[in-house]
Amino acid sequence: MKRGTDYIGVGVGAIIVNDLGQLFLARRGVKAKNERGCWEFPGGSVEFGETLAEALKREMNEEYGIEISVGELLDVADHILPEEGQHWVSPTYICRIQSGEPGIVEPEKCAEIGWFYPEDAPEPLSVISRTNLDHYRSKLSQDKRTNTRS
Repeated sequence: MKRGTDYIGVGVGAIIVNDLGQLFLARRGVKAKNERGCWEFPGGSVEFGETLAEALKREMNEEYGIEISVGELLDVADHILPEEGQHWVSPTYICRIQSGEPGIVEPEKCAEIGWFYPEDAPEPLSVISRTNLDHYRSKLSQDKRTNTRS
């Protein structure tokens, strides 16, 4: 049985933000599970017995060679891909790099990486990353309104 195809899978994502407010994105490679060629906020599958934060830290280390701190939960979204016969539930966290410089460790799964301002996100974005980016932009606007009232 295959998660995400034979039953609903749980994937976890990271919106990694740098000190300039840029977001780390990766373009899915030829051996990615789905949405090949799309840009995404990186993440991966949660293994049995693993917490969401542990899975996210493991995936970032395995795929990009970085250690991250997992911050606040941004959203939990349905990631349904009817054309690929997949269904995932995906919590996404706002994260920071604690150590390391991102690199492509698994080139068959990741074709390209980069840092982008939220308004300059590359296209095409994966379905879940488009949802996450919308929620992140809303959060930034809400935070800005809250800070101007204080």
